Amino acid sequence: MGDQRLTIEVWSDIVCPFCYIGKRHFESALRQFAHADRVDLVWRSFQLDPDTSVDPDRPQNVYEYLADRKGISYEQSVRMHEDVTARALQAGLAYRFDKAIVFNTFHAHRLLQLAKMHGLADLVKEKLMSAYFLDGRNCGEAATLEAIGREAGLNPAILEEFLQSNAFADAVHNDIQEAQELGIQGVPFFLFNRRWAISGAYPPESFLQALNQTYQALNQ
Repeated sequence: MGDQRLTIEVWSDIVCPFCYIGKRHFESALRQFAHADRVDLVWRSFQLDPDTSVDPDRPQNVYEYLADRKGISYEQSVRMHEDVTARALQAGLAYRFDKAIVFNTFHAHRLLQLAKMHGLADLVKEKLMSAYFLDGRNCGEAATLEAIGREAGLNPAILEEFLQSNAFADAVHNDIQEAQELGIQGVPFFLFNRRWAISGAYPPESFLQALNQTYQALNQ
């Protein structure tokens, strides 16, 4: 029974700042893990706010959106994000909330599900998060999703057909439903072979410990 593969499922949302930090921490741990070639990473969909509604004619950055939603000043909104911005920087991520355009992530998750079918989920996940947090690209627009899909290597014809449909909506809903059934209330949520779980953007050493423990238990 030795040398069994290790499956890591990750529920996260594209606009979740701690999810991107957690992704970087996990990647750091994976680089140190002696059996990284035996790991299968599965990205699961999760929406922090499925009811997010935005005016396409008046895009807002994160600071503006939160200020309007909470009835606070723009400056207060900036201050509320200072800690997560600093934490992201420690993980090598220079967040630009002044540029990050708020959007409903449902269709971006559909794109992620399409990418899974072609072995490109990790690359598309990275490109979506980078586009949102670092580059100020509007991932709520079909043109941006198409561009990201093309950049990741998805077939243009498949992308065009995908964007004109509601394909993979069920896959998104199924992931969200499973998260509810598992009692997942916050993301990122890392599930190691359905044996151990890490909820949150823990340091790389925590992820490495979980990887080692799960692998050892699987291959005893």
